[in-house]
Amino acid sequence: MDKAGQKGTGKWTGISALDMGVPLTLISEAVFARCLSALKDMRVTASTQLSGPQNTKYEGDKTEFIEAIRQALYASKIISYAQGFMLMTQAAKEFGWTLNYGGIALMWRGGCIIRSVFLGNIKEAYDNNSELENLLLDDFFKNAIQKCQDGWRKVIATAVTLGIPVPAFSSALAFLRWV
Repeated sequence: MDKAGQKGTGKWTGISALDMGVPLTLISEAVFARCLSALKDMRVTASTQLSGPQNTKYEGDKTEFIEAIRQALYASKIISYAQGFMLMTQAAKEFGWTLNYGGIALMWRGGCIIRSVFLGNIKEAYDNNSELENLLLDDFFKNAIQKCQDGWRKVIATAVTLGIPVPAFSSALAFLRWV
């Protein structure tokens, strides 16, 4: 089975982001990937008529590249959380809500599908600055993103060269450049 379904949560979140003018690029990319996955018959037909690059084998240091992939994933996850908190911040403004962003991060750690090791760091960021405009402006996240950039860029460039789509990594990096 090479076909993903959708429950709708990502779609609804993406629509809300569009309605509020919040660039929620990573969730949107995930939804689009599921949409593409659902087009299996077309993908099978296209695979017999459209080709990618000739060279599709990575020739470099695999241990080093695995670390670069880890960095790309970590940085992209940080961007995804930053975007999600941007959406909540905008929703709070539009609907007159008072949200405890640090408390939300801890609630997620308690059993939601949105779990991460650095949810405690998110809480700490909002404890340090309850008016934090974007997680990427907190020292912990700013430094983490900076440390990951070289590996992140290497993964994207290598993947593109080898014909491997990495839309979420690319979208996350593009977002970083626009912030």
